[in-house]
Amino acid sequence: MTRAALLQMTSGIDPAANARTLVEGVAQAAAGGAAMLFTPEMSGLLDRDRDRGAASLAHEDEDRVLAAVREAAARHGIWVHIGSLAVRRDAGKLANRGFVIDSSGGIRARYDKVHLFDVDLPSGESWRESNSYAPGEHAVAVQTPLGVLGLSICYDLRFPDLFRTLSDAGATILAVPAAFTRQTGAAHWHVLLRARAIEAAAFVIAAAQTGVHEDGRATYGHSLVVDSWGEVLLDQGEAAGIGFFEIDPARVEAARERVPVLRHRRAIPAAELL
Repeated sequence: MTRAALLQMTSGIDPAANARTLVEGVAQAAAGGAAMLFTPEMSGLLDRDRDRGAASLAHEDEDRVLAAVREAAARHGIWVHIGSLAVRRDAGKLANRGFVIDSSGGIRARYDKVHLFDVDLPSGESWRESNSYAPGEHAVAVQTPLGVLGLSICYDLRFPDLFRTLSDAGATILAVPAAFTRQTGAAHWHVLLRARAIEAAAFVIAAAQTGVHEDGRATYGHSLVVDSWGEVLLDQGEAAGIGFFEIDPARVEAARERVPVLRHRRAIPAAELL
Protein backbone atom coordinates (compact mmCIF):
# COMPACT_ATOMS: atom_id res chain seq x y z
CA MET A 1 0.00 0.00 0.00
CA THR A 2 1.07 3.58 -0.67
CA ARG A 3 0.06 6.55 1.47
CA ALA A 4 -1.28 9.64 -0.29
CA ALA A 5 -3.01 12.89 0.65
CA LEU A 6 -5.50 15.37 -0.71
CA LEU A 7 -5.92 19.06 0.04
CA GLN A 8 -9.41 20.52 0.27
CA MET A 9 -9.22 24.29 -0.34
CA THR A 10 -11.20 27.51 -0.35
CA SER A 11 -9.19 29.22 -3.08
CA GLY A 12 -9.48 32.99 -3.31
CA ILE A 13 -8.67 35.85 -5.66
CA ASP A 14 -5.02 36.25 -4.62
CA PRO A 15 -2.70 33.70 -6.30
CA ALA A 16 0.08 34.42 -3.79
CA ALA A 17 -2.17 33.47 -0.87
CA ASN A 18 -3.34 30.34 -2.68
CA ALA A 19 0.28 29.42 -3.43
CA ARG A 20 1.11 29.66 0.27
CA THR A 21 -1.76 27.30 1.07
CA LEU A 22 -0.54 24.84 -1.56
CA VAL A 23 3.08 24.96 -0.40
CA GLU A 24 1.98 24.40 3.19
CA GLY A 25 -0.15 21.49 1.99
CA VAL A 26 2.82 19.93 0.24
CA ALA A 27 4.85 20.18 3.46
CA GLN A 28 2.04 18.67 5.56
CA ALA A 29 1.50 15.83 3.10
CA ALA A 30 5.20 14.98 3.05
CA ALA A 31 5.44 15.17 6.83
CA GLY A 32 2.50 12.77 7.06
CA GLY A 33 4.29 10.19 4.93
CA ALA A 34 2.38 10.73 1.67
CA ALA A 35 4.05 9.84 -1.62
CA MET A 36 1.69 12.12 -3.54
CA LEU A 37 -0.65 15.06 -2.87
CA PHE A 38 -3.82 15.91 -4.83
CA THR A 39 -5.27 19.44 -5.00
CA PRO A 40 -8.57 20.81 -6.41
CA GLU A 41 -9.58 22.42 -9.66
CA MET A 42 -8.50 26.07 -9.86
CA SER A 43 -6.06 25.75 -6.98
CA GLY A 44 -4.25 28.95 -7.93
CA LEU A 45 -7.13 31.37 -8.50
CA LEU A 46 -10.92 31.31 -8.18
CA ASP A 47 -12.41 34.60 -9.35
CA ARG A 48 -15.62 35.08 -11.33
CA ASP A 49 -14.64 38.72 -12.03
CA ARG A 50 -12.88 38.20 -15.37
CA ASP A 51 -11.22 41.60 -15.54
CA ARG A 52 -9.80 41.35 -12.04
CA GLY A 53 -8.74 37.73 -12.50
CA ALA A 54 -7.12 38.40 -15.88
CA ALA A 55 -4.44 40.53 -14.25
CA SER A 56 -3.19 37.47 -12.35
CA LEU A 57 -3.08 35.01 -15.26
CA ALA A 58 0.08 34.01 -17.10
CA HIS A 59 1.43 31.43 -19.48
CA GLU A 60 2.48 28.17 -17.87
CA ASP A 61 6.19 29.00 -17.86
CA GLU A 62 5.50 32.27 -16.02
CA ASP A 63 2.87 31.02 -13.56
CA ARG A 64 4.08 31.75 -10.02
CA VAL A 65 1.74 29.25 -8.36
CA LEU A 66 3.01 26.44 -10.56
CA ALA A 67 6.61 27.47 -9.89
CA ALA A 68 6.03 27.54 -6.12
CA VAL A 69 4.47 24.08 -6.07
CA ARG A 70 7.22 22.62 -8.26
CA GLU A 71 9.85 24.00 -5.88
CA ALA A 72 7.98 22.66 -2.85
CA ALA A 73 7.60 19.21 -4.43
CA ALA A 74 11.35 19.06 -5.05
CA ARG A 75 12.19 20.36 -1.58
CA HIS A 76 10.02 17.78 0.17
CA GLY A 77 10.54 14.92 -2.29
CA ILE A 78 6.84 14.35 -3.02
CA TRP A 79 4.71 14.06 -6.16
CA VAL A 80 1.85 16.56 -6.58
CA HIS A 81 -1.20 16.55 -8.81
CA ILE A 82 -2.30 20.18 -9.12
CA GLY A 83 -5.95 19.64 -9.99
CA SER A 84 -5.89 22.63 -12.29
CA LEU A 85 -4.67 26.18 -12.83
CA ALA A 86 -6.00 28.80 -15.23
CA VAL A 87 -3.16 29.47 -17.69
CA ARG A 88 -2.94 31.55 -20.82
CA ARG A 89 -2.73 29.90 -24.24
CA ASP A 90 -1.09 31.32 -27.35
CA ALA A 91 -4.43 31.39 -29.18
CA GLY A 92 -5.90 34.00 -26.84
CA LYS A 93 -8.21 31.94 -24.64
CA LEU A 94 -7.26 30.21 -21.41
CA ALA A 95 -6.72 26.58 -20.53
CA ASN A 96 -8.10 24.92 -17.41
CA ARG A 97 -4.98 22.75 -17.02
CA GLY A 98 -3.99 20.08 -14.54
CA PHE A 99 -0.37 19.18 -13.82
CA VAL A 100 1.34 16.08 -12.46
CA ILE A 101 4.64 17.08 -10.83
CA ASP A 102 7.24 14.54 -9.74
CA SER A 103 9.40 14.54 -6.63
CA SER A 104 12.18 16.44 -8.41
CA GLY A 105 9.78 19.22 -9.42
CA GLY A 106 9.51 18.10 -13.04
CA ILE A 107 6.22 18.20 -14.93
CA ARG A 108 5.34 14.62 -15.90
CA ALA A 109 1.92 15.30 -17.44
CA ARG A 110 -0.50 18.06 -18.42
CA TYR A 111 -4.23 17.77 -19.05
CA ASP A 112 -6.58 20.46 -20.37
CA LYS A 113 -10.22 20.09 -19.33
CA VAL A 114 -12.16 18.62 -22.25
CA HIS A 115 -15.78 19.29 -21.21
CA LEU A 116 -16.57 22.94 -20.41
CA PHE A 117 -19.28 23.92 -17.93
CA ASP A 118 -21.88 26.03 -19.81
CA VAL A 119 -25.13 25.82 -17.83
CA ASP A 120 -28.00 27.77 -16.31
CA LEU A 121 -28.97 26.35 -12.92
CA PRO A 122 -32.45 26.52 -11.30
CA SER A 123 -30.86 28.56 -8.51
CA GLY A 124 -30.29 31.39 -11.01
CA GLU A 125 -26.56 30.75 -11.32
CA SER A 126 -25.26 30.90 -14.89
CA TRP A 127 -21.84 29.62 -15.94
CA ARG A 128 -20.22 30.00 -19.36
CA GLU A 129 -16.76 28.46 -19.10
CA SER A 130 -16.37 28.47 -22.89
CA ASN A 131 -16.42 32.28 -22.92
CA SER A 132 -12.90 32.27 -21.49
CA TYR A 133 -11.54 28.74 -21.90
CA ALA A 134 -10.69 26.55 -24.86
CA PRO A 135 -11.40 22.83 -24.41
CA GLY A 136 -8.69 20.19 -24.32
CA GLU A 137 -8.64 17.54 -27.02
CA HIS A 138 -6.82 14.55 -25.49
CA ALA A 139 -7.21 12.08 -22.65
CA VAL A 140 -4.07 11.76 -20.50
CA ALA A 141 -2.81 8.96 -18.26
CA VAL A 142 0.55 8.97 -16.47
CA GLN A 143 2.61 6.57 -14.38
CA THR A 144 2.96 7.71 -10.74
CA PRO A 145 4.13 6.14 -7.45
CA LEU A 146 0.49 5.16 -6.84
CA GLY A 147 0.01 3.48 -10.22
CA VAL A 148 -1.26 4.69 -13.58
CA LEU A 149 -3.26 7.87 -12.99
CA GLY A 150 -5.98 9.01 -15.41
CA LEU A 151 -6.66 12.75 -15.43
CA SER A 152 -9.95 14.65 -15.59
CA ILE A 153 -11.35 17.92 -14.22
CA CYS A 154 -14.73 18.61 -12.58
CA TYR A 155 -17.47 18.63 -15.28
CA ASP A 156 -15.64 15.80 -17.07
CA LEU A 157 -17.09 13.60 -14.31
CA ARG A 158 -20.42 13.51 -16.15
CA PHE A 159 -18.96 11.93 -19.30
CA PRO A 160 -18.17 8.25 -18.70
CA ASP A 161 -16.58 7.75 -22.13
CA LEU A 162 -13.54 9.72 -20.93
CA PHE A 163 -13.07 7.38 -17.97
CA ARG A 164 -13.48 4.33 -20.18
CA THR A 165 -10.70 5.71 -22.39
CA LEU A 166 -8.49 6.22 -19.33
CA SER A 167 -9.06 2.74 -17.90
CA ASP A 168 -8.51 1.24 -21.37
CA ALA A 169 -5.13 3.03 -21.29
CA GLY A 170 -4.24 1.24 -18.06
CA ALA A 171 -5.40 3.70 -15.40
CA THR A 172 -6.06 2.12 -12.02
CA ILE A 173 -6.61 5.51 -10.34
CA LEU A 174 -8.79 8.35 -11.65
CA ALA A 175 -8.28 11.94 -10.50
CA VAL A 176 -11.36 14.22 -10.49
CA PRO A 177 -10.33 17.59 -9.02
CA ALA A 178 -13.34 19.86 -8.83
CA ALA A 179 -15.09 23.05 -7.80
CA PHE A 180 -18.66 21.72 -7.76
CA THR A 181 -21.45 24.13 -6.89
CA ARG A 182 -23.33 23.31 -3.70
CA GLN A 183 -26.54 22.56 -5.59
CA THR A 184 -25.07 20.14 -8.10
CA GLY A 185 -22.73 18.68 -5.50
CA ALA A 186 -25.53 17.79 -3.10
CA ALA A 187 -27.47 16.16 -5.93
CA HIS A 188 -24.81 14.29 -7.89
CA TRP A 189 -21.25 14.40 -6.45
CA HIS A 190 -21.17 11.19 -4.41
CA VAL A 191 -23.19 9.06 -6.80
CA LEU A 192 -21.22 10.07 -9.90
CA LEU A 193 -17.83 9.50 -8.26
CA ARG A 194 -18.88 6.08 -6.97
CA ALA A 195 -20.27 5.21 -10.40
CA ARG A 196 -17.02 6.11 -12.16
CA ALA A 197 -15.06 3.99 -9.65
CA ILE A 198 -17.36 0.99 -10.10
CA GLU A 199 -17.48 1.24 -13.91
CA ALA A 200 -13.69 1.34 -14.22
CA ALA A 201 -12.96 -0.87 -11.17
CA ALA A 202 -10.46 1.84 -10.22
CA PHE A 203 -9.73 4.18 -7.34
CA VAL A 204 -11.17 7.69 -7.68
CA ILE A 205 -9.45 10.61 -5.94
CA ALA A 206 -11.50 13.81 -6.00
CA ALA A 207 -9.92 16.84 -4.31
CA ALA A 208 -12.48 19.63 -4.11
CA GLN A 209 -12.99 23.29 -3.41
CA THR A 210 -15.16 24.06 -0.38
CA GLY A 211 -16.97 26.89 1.36
CA VAL A 212 -17.77 30.50 0.47
CA HIS A 213 -15.09 32.10 -1.69
CA GLU A 214 -13.91 35.70 -1.97
CA ASP A 215 -15.63 36.09 -5.35
CA GLY A 216 -19.00 35.19 -3.79
CA ARG A 217 -19.44 31.65 -5.07
CA ALA A 218 -20.03 28.68 -2.76
CA THR A 219 -18.60 25.22 -3.43
CA TYR A 220 -19.64 21.83 -2.12
CA GLY A 221 -16.48 20.36 -0.62
CA HIS A 222 -16.68 16.67 0.34
CA SER A 223 -13.38 15.69 -1.26
CA LEU A 224 -13.69 11.94 -1.74
CA VAL A 225 -11.54 8.89 -2.16
CA VAL A 226 -13.48 5.92 -3.51
CA ASP A 227 -12.02 2.45 -3.96
CA SER A 228 -12.45 0.12 -6.93
CA TRP A 229 -15.52 -1.55 -5.38
CA GLY A 230 -17.27 1.79 -4.88
CA GLU A 231 -16.55 2.09 -1.16
CA VAL A 232 -15.91 5.61 0.14
CA LEU A 233 -12.58 5.54 1.97
CA LEU A 234 -12.41 9.27 2.76
CA ASP A 235 -14.97 12.08 2.82
CA GLN A 236 -13.49 15.43 3.89
CA GLY A 237 -16.85 17.03 4.63
CA GLU A 238 -16.88 20.83 4.34
CA ALA A 239 -13.71 21.84 6.23
CA ALA A 240 -10.61 22.93 4.36
CA GLY A 241 -7.48 20.93 5.08
CA ILE A 242 -5.46 17.77 4.46
CA GLY A 243 -6.77 14.22 4.42
CA PHE A 244 -4.70 11.03 4.21
CA PHE A 245 -5.54 7.65 2.68
CA GLU A 246 -3.95 4.45 1.41
CA ILE A 247 -3.88 3.15 -2.16
CA ASP A 248 -3.73 -0.65 -2.33
CA PRO A 249 -3.33 -1.99 -5.91
CA ALA A 250 -4.57 -5.38 -4.72
CA ARG A 251 -8.04 -3.87 -4.28
CA VAL A 252 -8.14 -3.01 -7.98
CA GLU A 253 -7.05 -6.50 -8.96
CA ALA A 254 -9.65 -8.03 -6.65
CA ALA A 255 -12.49 -5.86 -7.98
CA ARG A 256 -11.57 -6.63 -11.58
CA GLU A 257 -11.52 -10.35 -10.85
CA ARG A 258 -14.87 -10.32 -9.03
CA VAL A 259 -16.59 -8.38 -11.85
CA PRO A 260 -14.33 -8.39 -14.94
CA VAL A 261 -15.94 -5.39 -16.62
CA LEU A 262 -12.81 -4.33 -18.49
CA ARG A 263 -12.48 -7.74 -20.15
CA HIS A 264 -16.17 -7.76 -21.05
CA ARG A 265 -16.27 -4.36 -22.74
CA ARG A 266 -17.37 -4.38 -26.36
CA ALA A 267 -17.47 -1.71 -29.03
CA ILE A 268 -21.15 -0.83 -29.62
CA PRO A 269 -22.19 0.65 -32.97
CA ALA A 270 -24.58 3.59 -33.12
CA ALA A 271 -28.14 2.72 -32.12
CA GLU A 272 -30.84 2.32 -34.74
CA LEU A 273 -33.88 4.54 -34.26
CA LEU A 274 -36.90 2.34 -35.02
